[in-house]
Amino acid sequence: MTALPRPIVDLIGVFERLPGIGPKSATRLAFYLLNAPKHFVEEISNDLLEMKKSIKICNECFGVSESEVCEICSDSSRDKSLICVVERAIDVIAIENLGGYKGVYHVLGGTVNPLNHVGPEDLKINELIDKIENREVSEVILATNPTMEGEATALYINKKIQTQNLKLKITRIGSGLPMGADLEFADQATLSRAMEGRRTI
Repeated sequence: MTALPRPIVDLIGVFERLPGIGPKSATRLAFYLLNAPKHFVEEISNDLLEMKKSIKICNECFGVSESEVCEICSDSSRDKSLICVVERAIDVIAIENLGGYKGVYHVLGGTVNPLNHVGPEDLKINELIDKIENREVSEVILATNPTMEGEATALYINKKIQTQNLKLKITRIGSGLPMGADLEFADQATLSRAMEGRRTI
């Protein structure tokens, strides 16, 4: 097999570090960009740099934003007493695309995963508890993914809230999502059923 030039090998290696990209996909992407017009590659490069420079973490929900507080948290029409807890900022987009949720969000930044050395202290769980204690919150929707880690994280948060004797409704998204599914890959109908079928835990 003919050895590839070092810049192509390096780019393939970078693409392989992206989630869901294997060696074949990484190679196809590298050669696509190699043959693409220079202005297109420059546009991608500039957009990536601009994203890293401009995007901030929202001080309220820990989602992504161009300002200190995101558009959802700063929207006075949103119901601040209803908090939907998700793993990642991309899950906010999935639920927002449904169009029916009018509350706010809290992004944990992942799930409890001992195998990857991620404990509760590594997530935004204490910040969630502080938010509940200092605001008039009526319901917390635990919308972590229906995976082993997502379920464990939801149970941990539920226990943490119960331990603090915080008087509010705690619900878990319903059975519209199969075990092991990710919110970002769920179709709108399935995710809508999961939100509508949330249950008290």
